[in-house]
Amino acid sequence: MTRTGSPRIAGYAFLAAVGLVGALALRRPELAVLAAPFAGVLALGLSLARDPRVDADLRLDAERTIEGHAVEATVSLRSPHSVDRLEILLDLPEEVEVEGGRSPRAVRLTGDEEHEVELVLRCSRWGVFDVGRLTVRARDPLRLAAWTASFPCGAVLKAYPSEIALRRIVAPVETQVHAGSEVARVRGDGIEYADIRDFVPGDRVRSINWRASARRQVLVVNERHPERNTDVVLFVDSFLDVKLGGRSVLEEAVRAAASLSTRYLERRDRVGLVGLGGVLRWVQPGMGVGQLYRLVETMLETGVEPTYTWGDVTRIPARILPPKALVLALTPLLDRRFVGALQDLRARRFDVAVVEIDPVPLVPAGPSELDRLAHRLWLLDREVQRSDLQRVGIAVASWRDGSLDGPLEEVRTFRRYARTAHV
Repeated sequence: MTRTGSPRIAGYAFLAAVGLVGALALRRPELAVLAAPFAGVLALGLSLARDPRVDADLRLDAERTIEGHAVEATVSLRSPHSVDRLEILLDLPEEVEVEGGRSPRAVRLTGDEEHEVELVLRCSRWGVFDVGRLTVRARDPLRLAAWTASFPCGAVLKAYPSEIALRRIVAPVETQVHAGSEVARVRGDGIEYADIRDFVPGDRVRSINWRASARRQVLVVNERHPERNTDVVLFVDSFLDVKLGGRSVLEEAVRAAASLSTRYLERRDRVGLVGLGGVLRWVQPGMGVGQLYRLVETMLETGVEPTYTWGDVTRIPARILPPKALVLALTPLLDRRFVGALQDLRARRFDVAVVEIDPVPLVPAGPSELDRLAHRLWLLDREVQRSDLQRVGIAVASWRDGSLDGPLEEVRTFRRYARTAHV
């Protein structure tokens, strides 16, 4: 540990020096007698002071949590010597705080015994956070000297986005071949009733509708819709971000994408991810709990990376966009490159829907007349972008905060009543 001075050392040394110098200069031995206690305390304290050789480490009870939830952390302290006062300070990112504001702390150590300090950490937002460094400062019993040491924690805390209230989700127009929870339009073995038809050789006896057969005097069988799974690819726009008062459209987009991926995976659908921005990120569609962790941890890396170049959707590998997949985009509609990518996907016959993370409440109009005019023109330009998307058959619903049920219901209504667009 690095030894540092103390104001008390300087004070005792000053008083002792003044007394001795005054005794010599004024030839007054009583001044030296007055200075002797200060010199004695100083000599005794320095002779007793020794490096405590404190060792410290930190461990987290869990490496993953949800934003706003508490995570317990344990600081282990060891020293071969007793330490009268040991102060500990945990260097944390701005988004991570110690519950109760009780950092730094001071403890007393007994030689050759391990002492543990319990801390409760809480993340104010989602992300990947490095816990930082642990700094300890030890003092001798007379508070004349101090020793400081810093230890790298090496702990990484991943805070997942909190879940948004969501009752129903958007179903793709077409299903896949594997079993799932979505009722397919085609007819086959399943549970959901579709229609009845005449019996033909080869039909199963258990599919005969005996009541209808008795009424018609001829054998008829039930036809049913099978339950199939679907492919969903979430598109997250990370070209631009708007922040105001602790709110961020990019953070809300990631939070919504995490909630949607959870709900789709619960239905045994295959879910993939594409992050469009300065850095292109993707996760191949998959199923299960492992896929959920892959999706969310890829979302945690989402951020705005400045770029002035963009090709087209051909940069995305073909396996990431399987046929008949629903492309569900989460975007503030601030960058025309993302809008162009959605139009390109629709032109390639993909099923596309857009949930607009509305940035208008975060961008108030300026005080001047020119600022207000520019704000109105910006709002009109956004209306033009929505109209361009809807004209080619892409449902667009606006979402500000709260539940996603309202915007998703708008998407379902548009897809139910809109005319088929040929592009």
